[in-house]
Amino acid sequence: MRILLLCHSFNSLTQRLHVELRERSHDVSVEFDINDATTRQAVDLFRPDVVVASFLKRTIPEDVWRATLCLIVHPGVPGDRGPSALDWAILRDEKEWGITVLQAEAEMDAGPVWAHGFFPMRETTKSSLYRNEVTDAAVAAVLEALEGLADGNRPVGDATASEGRGRANPVCRQSDRAIDWAAEDTETVLRKIRSADGMPGILDEIAGTPVYLFDAARAHGLSGPPGALVARAGSALARATRDGAVWLGHMKATGQKQLKLPSSLVVGDAVADLPVVADEQGPDPIRYEEKGGVGYLHFAFYNGAFDTEACRRLRRAFLKAQERPTRVICLMGGPDYWSNGIHLGQIEAADSPADESWANINAIDDLVRDIITTTSHLVVAAIRGNAGAGGVFLALGADEVIARDGVILNPHYKDMGNLYGSEYWTYVLPRRAGPQNAERVTQARLPVGIAEAKRLKLVDGSFPGPVPAFDRELTAHLEDLAADPALAARLRDKQDRLAADEAEKPLGKYRDEELERMNLNFYGFDPSYHVARYNFIRKVPKSRTPVTLANHRSKKQAG
Repeated sequence: MRILLLCHSFNSLTQRLHVELRERSHDVSVEFDINDATTRQAVDLFRPDVVVASFLKRTIPEDVWRATLCLIVHPGVPGDRGPSALDWAILRDEKEWGITVLQAEAEMDAGPVWAHGFFPMRETTKSSLYRNEVTDAAVAAVLEALEGLADGNRPVGDATASEGRGRANPVCRQSDRAIDWAAEDTETVLRKIRSADGMPGILDEIAGTPVYLFDAARAHGLSGPPGALVARAGSALARATRDGAVWLGHMKATGQKQLKLPSSLVVGDAVADLPVVADEQGPDPIRYEEKGGVGYLHFAFYNGAFDTEACRRLRRAFLKAQERPTRVICLMGGPDYWSNGIHLGQIEAADSPADESWANINAIDDLVRDIITTTSHLVVAAIRGNAGAGGVFLALGADEVIARDGVILNPHYKDMGNLYGSEYWTYVLPRRAGPQNAERVTQARLPVGIAEAKRLKLVDGSFPGPVPAFDRELTAHLEDLAADPALAARLRDKQDRLAADEAEKPLGKYRDEELERMNLNFYGFDPSYHVARYNFIRKVPKSRTPVTLANHRSKKQAG
């Protein structure tokens, strides 16, 4: 089937659909919904059997949906309408929610239903629900709708049939989720901030500065006058509620050019006198635990971004884990993201983005080298959430890579202004995947699903299900590895292989060659990396769809 994915941007859901549809041998192309003329041209060029609108902020032109079947993915139960479906579901504390695949018609979100699905709501952010439950349910429903279409079936229901839960909702505005710190309890405050996490954040005021709030967590054991800042841990700030306190991990100052950053960087000197609690008492993204001869190193960095200091702290935690009497170290990442490599946001905010880029890439390289050269333990990378760029190659430094089915990898750098990349990728990728697969991975610039990642030898094994189910399977696998009598021989073989590789070409040589190219990206005459980073961090809308995604346009150029 010829399927055109129409989207505002190539977000996580669209990437997952792109992977799943291609895996099923559909002819898939992508078009960014920039304007009506561009959408019409894409349909004319590609002649799709169906348009799947996975993530839109505008309506599809009437002449398009009248001529071609257009299926809309709506993150709400049947009968729900409006652009803030998930926001309202979180604010209303819905215990179950769902998605609907419906046919585009004149009235927004009111066309015939082709498929729908439900899922239990977790106490988490809107963005986490979207990347996990919404995406899983949406993929299943889109596949169901396409199977029905191929079998000649018709829509299964009417979008206005609400089953008592769906409703027409307006845009969720700041006034709908403004926090009354004096009157509201911790649960309510968390729910409001979580409903806006990702975008747009909760507009509030900290130390006299208007800011948007993100990345909230319960601050156990802390309290104070409601609304007052009561403590800080690392870069996070604790603010009192009516019955406790919440940690605020990230903020963004108001204004068009402001960036979402760790909270203490946004408000600065205004919080310098706050009492400091230890990182482990705060919302520390780095956590270590042991069981069954296995050390588990968690690092749930916000949006998977590794800033310079985070890399250094994680490296210290990894070296400390090596000192423990365990046999396996598992790098767990976070439940939403494994890693997306260097922290482009903090680089963009630095006085010298080039200098911060250099410091950041060297800090992550130091960590990767320690992972690669570990011979005291077997190192396993457990990819439970999406990973991109240097984060993928960080995982490939481990002895085994185990991923959760449904995770999406973006193992390439080039879309970031033709960035060359480091993290010892020129060593770990060809060694693991082979030269041909390495070339394919780095040049394709396409998202990779776990089935394809296993074929490319980027991943050794996988387990299905949501994160808790994956963790159970992973634990059993790791404990089997730790108890395996052959593990000592396996580690000796690794030591011999590392010695042979070092004799052929030292690891330091790979790093020097990579950093020589990165130096040109950061300090050279070509500003492409700096422009691409600026556009990415500041969410500058794309003016066109890359031909790596828009197959219909690349064919036109070739013709």
